[in-house]
Amino acid sequence: MRGAAVRVCARWLTAVVVATLSTACSPGFNGSSSTTQGRPITVLAASSLQTAFTAAGNEYEAAHPGSTVTFGFDASSALRTKLEEGAAADLFASADVANAQRLVEEGFAIGPPRPFSGNGLAIVVPFDNPAHIETPADLARPGVRLVAAGDGVPITSYATQLIEALARQPGYPPGYAAQVAANVASREDNVAAVAAKVALGEGDAGIVYGTDAQASSRLKRIPIPAGVKVSVTYAAVVVKSSTQPDAARAFLRFLASSPGQATLARYGFVAP
Repeated sequence: MRGAAVRVCARWLTAVVVATLSTACSPGFNGSSSTTQGRPITVLAASSLQTAFTAAGNEYEAAHPGSTVTFGFDASSALRTKLEEGAAADLFASADVANAQRLVEEGFAIGPPRPFSGNGLAIVVPFDNPAHIETPADLARPGVRLVAAGDGVPITSYATQLIEALARQPGYPPGYAAQVAANVASREDNVAAVAAKVALGEGDAGIVYGTDAQASSRLKRIPIPAGVKVSVTYAAVVVKSSTQPDAARAFLRFLASSPGQATLARYGFVAP
């Protein structure tokens, strides 16, 4: 079990030796130190990071015997609001730079925000595609029900950038962006909820991260023109009120290290 204490001395010594040798041989990661060994930390992270961060937390704990990493996942904007309202945490990992930077400017986090990963965007439909959406242009077709996230959620900003970029492509009709906006039938709390609702067939299409599309067998991607690119950057900051700032920085260093980047890459994330 992740985070469980080891009660048998011999087993504990073996775990320490194995973890020490493992991290010593891992390029780009310096392992544990006296200031981070056995320290519990709480990380508030964007919902799109849930699967990858859970795996990263397991690996970090293995490299830091006795340490525990507890996560809370939601929309970056919702987590930022919780921190502004006094929620206890050590590290904030956002699906954009803006929410992290805002916490720094407000005095709730220590800057500057550190980019640690990137992602892509995907237009998704239910696997059986009942609305017969074949290209991004179809998102503007009358009657199409789009699922989107709420204002302030990073995916909403990224999706708006994508639609505006598509609207500038040859062959897209005048008023394309406005019609797509008019077709939004529901707004969800975070990108995970958008992906889930489309997968259930409760909407005809949605825009999510590439990692969300990769993770679900119930979603089908609609190809985006090769010339249309939107940069998605994840960034993290140490919370100013953290009781374990050194351990929080150690976890962030792990994410940026070669082993951490390899873990994120397994789930479809890319270098920032």
